[in-house]
Amino acid sequence: MSLDRISAEEALASLGRYSDIIDARSEGEYAEDHLPGALNWPSLHDEERKIVGTRYKQISQFEAKKLGAALVAKNIAEHIQRDVLGKPREWQPLLYCWRGGKRSGALALVLEQIGFRVTLVDGGYKAFRAALVADLPRLAARFHYRVVCGPTGSGKTRLLQALATEGAQVLDLEALARHRSSVLGAIPGLEQPSQKAFDSGIWSTLRGFDPARPVYVESESKKVGNVAVPEGLMTAMRASPCLDLRLHEDERVALLLEDYDFFVTDTAFFCERLGALTEVRGKATVQDWQARARAGDAASVVRELLTLHYDPGYARSMERNFSQYPKATPLNAADRSRQTMAGLARAILEEETTT
Repeated sequence: MSLDRISAEEALASLGRYSDIIDARSEGEYAEDHLPGALNWPSLHDEERKIVGTRYKQISQFEAKKLGAALVAKNIAEHIQRDVLGKPREWQPLLYCWRGGKRSGALALVLEQIGFRVTLVDGGYKAFRAALVADLPRLAARFHYRVVCGPTGSGKTRLLQALATEGAQVLDLEALARHRSSVLGAIPGLEQPSQKAFDSGIWSTLRGFDPARPVYVESESKKVGNVAVPEGLMTAMRASPCLDLRLHEDERVALLLEDYDFFVTDTAFFCERLGALTEVRGKATVQDWQARARAGDAASVVRELLTLHYDPGYARSMERNFSQYPKATPLNAADRSRQTMAGLARAILEEETTT
């Protein structure tokens, strides 16, 4: 039998050492953020936490602890029955809860008594979060980045996907943020992660990269929807070499109609998002766009969004925020096809290996 304790900083450096990482917090706490790769084995479920908390406030700490103990014992028994009976003796889990260690400690005690080697994170998720936030600037600074630039609809995301398919190291911030990074970037049916989960996703992705190879990333602004790119990463990106992807306007319109097909099929959602542009584009213009969208003419709306809203000032904005954009390597895509993007990706990587 063995029960070990490690600091959050030690946990950061050793996550891959354990058979499983177990989060003993409730489903709601886990959904907000958790250690990369963690499984959720709640010692108390969301509703049970509320019930115990109410008893603590309305009756007494003693009565709340009695009820909490009964619920924790029941839940741990269910986890053992469902998830542990098939584990070999060599299984070594890393456990944590919020901070104090009571929920993870209860589970650890039972697992340790069975005969497993169990490790607890001192300070729980709260300490791990603080250690991760402190480590992100150091981790981001280890890499050299190549920033994929280009106006809206030029195919930056498709190029990043092609680069990843070809084996490049790609940090896809929009995928991690579940948002396409503009006022029209919300994706129906996809809720954005919390800021904490976004940070964890970036940290987890970067720690899997090789610092000797470049990391390809899109020229994002400081915020991707409701989440912010960590400052250390943003600073490194803005000082990095750029690739400038260009695509003919007709192809850009067609690409956006393909990649934002939900706007074509759900005109009510499209019109609602267009409404967010009223302050900057004016009521008459937005109402005209909405009328055309309802009439099925999404293509002309998309074209005007490019020419009137997105493209003006694009180059100035890039030059202001990305110091190496004026000497960006030009990439001229013949069309929007995935085959063309794959060809560009191969050319980029070939050039990378010869320099």
